[in-house]
Amino acid sequence: MIIDSHAHIGKILKFNMKTNELLYSMEKYGVDFSLFSNIEGAEFSHSGIKVPFFLTKKQNKLLKNSIAEARKAPDKLGVLVWCKLHSESPDNEFRQLIKDNRDIIYGLKFHPFHSLTSPDSDNAEPFYELAEEFNLPVVSHTGGCELAMSEHLYRAAEKHPDINFVMVHMDLGTDNRDALEYLGMLPNLYGDTTWVPIKTTVEAIRRYGSKKMLFGTDNPIDGKDTLLTNKTGDRSIYQEYFNELRDMITPDEYDDLMYRNAQKLFGIKM
Repeated sequence: MIIDSHAHIGKILKFNMKTNELLYSMEKYGVDFSLFSNIEGAEFSHSGIKVPFFLTKKQNKLLKNSIAEARKAPDKLGVLVWCKLHSESPDNEFRQLIKDNRDIIYGLKFHPFHSLTSPDSDNAEPFYELAEEFNLPVVSHTGGCELAMSEHLYRAAEKHPDINFVMVHMDLGTDNRDALEYLGMLPNLYGDTTWVPIKTTVEAIRRYGSKKMLFGTDNPIDGKDTLLTNKTGDRSIYQEYFNELRDMITPDEYDDLMYRNAQKLFGIKM
């Protein structure tokens, strides 16, 4: 079994990721379940320019759209609720949407890079109240700018020990060294494999055991065959996870990484 704990849908900026592409990819490459967030809530571009209001969706509308997409295939798709840390706070409607659809909502998604807001800022606190109320893990992008580095998520996890946190990317674009250190410091802080080299994942398992990392991909960020090739046509890093990694760790460790940890952390019943 394979559970992808970090997938996407949505069209904004340079991204155009369709639900049918995600489902196609899952079928073709043997992924049984995917947790997705909708990137149409991005608040700032890669260069730090505010996304025009007519291009980005309001938080509640975004959540309604995500729920509708997951309802098309609830046995294969679950929602990670995109939180607009910079410009919005959760209101009563947002809370009610989560409460009414808790069966297909599995976590909250922060993107400090596209929100230019750190997860240990005061802006995040109302979302943590919801995370505690509904027992939802917080999945957060790490890397790309200072506000998004893993140290900030570590501080948030330290302040909120009753919430589980996932460091997506383990500090994207770095050697992952800092994220690896933080991974071992708190029991409620986890990592994922999205664009993370296999050597980092193997090192995390060597240091801390097989319960601290989850399989994630950003699928279908490079198109419907993201899990096969990258944008340049070269072999995807995820082919290494599907193949070579099996010979580098034990079968139990592999199953923990590829699905069991996600099942436990997010309460996925499969």
